[in-house]
Amino acid sequence: MTAAYKSIVDRFATSIRDGRVPAGTRLPTHRALAREHRIALATASRVYAELAAMGLVAGEPGRGTFVRDQRGHDGVEPSRRLPVPRIADLSFNQPLAAEQTSQLRHALRELSTSGNLEAVLHQQPPGGRSRERAIVATHLLDRGIDVPPARVLLANGAQQALDAVLTATTRPGDVIAVDALTYPGFALLAAAHSLEIAPIPSGAAGPDLQALDRLCAARPVRAIYTIPTVHNPLGWTLDRPTRERLVAIARARDAWIIEDGTYAFLDEAPPLPVQALAPERTFYVASLSKNVATGLRFGFLVAPGAHEQQIVRSLRTSTWGVSGLITALATGWIADGTVARLEKTRRDDATERQQIARAAFRQLDYTAHPSSYFGWLRLPPDLRADQAASHLADVGILVTTADAFASTDHAPHALRLALATPAIDQLADVLERVSRTVDSMPR
Repeated sequence: MTAAYKSIVDRFATSIRDGRVPAGTRLPTHRALAREHRIALATASRVYAELAAMGLVAGEPGRGTFVRDQRGHDGVEPSRRLPVPRIADLSFNQPLAAEQTSQLRHALRELSTSGNLEAVLHQQPPGGRSRERAIVATHLLDRGIDVPPARVLLANGAQQALDAVLTATTRPGDVIAVDALTYPGFALLAAAHSLEIAPIPSGAAGPDLQALDRLCAARPVRAIYTIPTVHNPLGWTLDRPTRERLVAIARARDAWIIEDGTYAFLDEAPPLPVQALAPERTFYVASLSKNVATGLRFGFLVAPGAHEQQIVRSLRTSTWGVSGLITALATGWIADGTVARLEKTRRDDATERQQIARAAFRQLDYTAHPSSYFGWLRLPPDLRADQAASHLADVGILVTTADAFASTDHAPHALRLALATPAIDQLADVLERVSRTVDSMPR
């Protein structure tokens, strides 16, 4: 039976890839597929599940299973090629301020003439040196996090920090609660650690905490991954009572909390971080990728005291220590106020870009935080996200579909639009083109 089911998957995949089954084709129902190939209904479901995992089909509740348009640009690793010259990349944020190149040159010159240049060539201890950890601890005070430097650990970006947290706190098979739409990189880490993702339904203002409590009552949830401030991709910032309810559930059900604060700087006056409300069970993770530069692989995390050594061991196992050169640059910019100035620049820039986006999508269902670098564009019910991505690719615009962010089996038909990469004077034209393309698509 295994060989038979695999051969069915292979035949479908080949037919879809060579165009014999064109994009948009509605495939047989699970029962019809089972009857046609004389296989069990569960096996037929497995066939479609594998095709969906390959990105070849998409299931829509109540409508059926459809062949995806492969010309679209979606997923965690989208194709960067387009059928026409590229106009804009709305699939990935690369915010840069005009003065950053000169800032980098100045910082490198300063570093080259410092009296302790040799130190950047030495192996850094796992978690970073005490001086740099103290600088980051001071930086975190502005986030509402007050911890001693020993509780702050440095990493090569937020992704490594998240990986270290999962290594220290979970075992294969553990259940992790996440929002139904969430940061794609966390799902990759969960799969690498053989963890089970349990999605939490979400509304316009945040996760359904009653559903989370029911999940924790029914399943042994090991940890809750949350982005409470400027949620990626939906843009919400949870209010103080909602954060307190989340903490109460985690305490009652004895679950860890993993708080991702990477985009938190974009909200000028958010409530206290979850870490400040529950320091005994919250791992706070952030980086300088969005407020300074994506290529600056510098992250940090705050761990409950009982887990500090386990996190250090995890960091040692993966890369031993952080880069001395990157750490010197990053902590130097934190200490001299460059990071704070760049964050203000980013917030102002993002606010202007969101105003442009709201004007361009005034006739569409668009949701975003007022000062974030991304927005969520829900498509009309008779449009599929892969089709929209394909049509936009045909006019030179890269986007990301909801599939990349979905922790559920069925992703909504929506696009996540990254607004930071196009030049500000070109953004209105680009987004108007997106709006016109979506509006003109055949239903």
